[in-house]
Amino acid sequence: MRDYFIRRFLLIPPTLLGVTLLVFVITRFAPGGPVERALHEAQKATEDGGSSSGQAGGGMNEEQVEELEEEYGYDKSIMAAYLQWLGLSPRERRLSKSEFVPLGMEKVGQDLIKDAEKETSVLLKGTGRKVLVKRDGNEVISATYMDNNGSDSQTSISEDGWKIRIETEGDRQERWTRRSDADIKKAPNYPDRVVVYKTRFEGLLQGNLGRSTNFGDSVWSLIKSRIPVALYFGILTAILTYGICLPLGILKAIKHRTVVDNLTSVLIFVGYAIPGFALGSVMLVYLGARGGWFPMFGLTDPDFDSLSFWAQIIDLAHHTVLPLLCYVVGSFAWLTMMMKNNLMDNLAADYVRTAVSKGVSFRSAVFKHAFRNSFIPIASTLGQLITMLVAGSILVETVFDIQGFGLLQYQALIGRDQTVIMGTLTVAAFLLVLGNILSDVIVAMVDPRVKFN
Repeated sequence: MRDYFIRRFLLIPPTLLGVTLLVFVITRFAPGGPVERALHEAQKATEDGGSSSGQAGGGMNEEQVEELEEEYGYDKSIMAAYLQWLGLSPRERRLSKSEFVPLGMEKVGQDLIKDAEKETSVLLKGTGRKVLVKRDGNEVISATYMDNNGSDSQTSISEDGWKIRIETEGDRQERWTRRSDADIKKAPNYPDRVVVYKTRFEGLLQGNLGRSTNFGDSVWSLIKSRIPVALYFGILTAILTYGICLPLGILKAIKHRTVVDNLTSVLIFVGYAIPGFALGSVMLVYLGARGGWFPMFGLTDPDFDSLSFWAQIIDLAHHTVLPLLCYVVGSFAWLTMMMKNNLMDNLAADYVRTAVSKGVSFRSAVFKHAFRNSFIPIASTLGQLITMLVAGSILVETVFDIQGFGLLQYQALIGRDQTVIMGTLTVAAFLLVLGNILSDVIVAMVDPRVKFN
């Protein structure tokens, strides 16, 4: 059994790699990415405030567009960008660029003078220092500081960790075609340029999930701020669901085909037939807007921090009632009927009848013999509670405007927030895989007969 669980844990990394790579590729090809959204917003602002010249499209000049592409990895291939997101490949930061154009000469019509450009100066971002770069063809001969801080010798920028490369006209035209989705023959002429940058590993493995394009905060801080809300509702939902459904299932099995069984069956299936978000909308209208008995949205009042401790407890409970009902209403039917049907099957089994015939009381036969075997199928789903504790319900949180993990996922999808989509997906996928393993552990603990090979 130990070898089985070791193999299961070893399968977690490749599973997560497959899931995240698939979604990463989809988000790259899906319309409405961060660069496209920024271009659209800039174009709209330009149309409202008047057009300006020298723009590469969408109200932004080419330099600004390139900065956006470099920030979100759109200047790289899909695999290169994915490896950067994972933290296996370094990101290029503090990029400084300069074209190899002779001083005082830029363009003559559409023809660019290239052969004479052997050197150029670059202003390093974040330092304010200038660098003289000399080349021979596409090879960098030297890159030294133009100000030597009083020293007679020239200092190479590589000593400070700077890296350097040359982008040819073909490289820049290829990048232009990826951005504009046009034929490379239509690409404008570009001079060669030098790019100076520093590299840094900052990805998933380093605990950096990027920064949200919609909220402006780091993805990890957004997730951490939403998890307490998800845990709050997840724990309450689990306690209520299992605390009510298991005893109710036992009662229905013992009172099979009685008034109690029939009446509770009607109630739980009516609740199962009503979607949680639909029930929430109805309760908001009749119990919130019209009746005024419950708050309309949020988890606390705006003046929550100024209330006393017991007033805060009452306020939190007041806001919790309606969304909590929507959370639990859908799971009542499945869990209750699962408990009832399993218990009825075991009560009819030979080992229970034998125990009763030997003098074991009916109560002991139910709780000491039949219940444990009846609980095994339910135990196989207990591991998924870890997912429910943080996943939340997208629709319920949207209806009640509760800032939980589910609503964060919904907002990321609607806003095409690629970094948040990848961050929340990684957390959810990891918990799902971990929950499956935990379910196997719980089954092995409940039923000693189970042997995993």
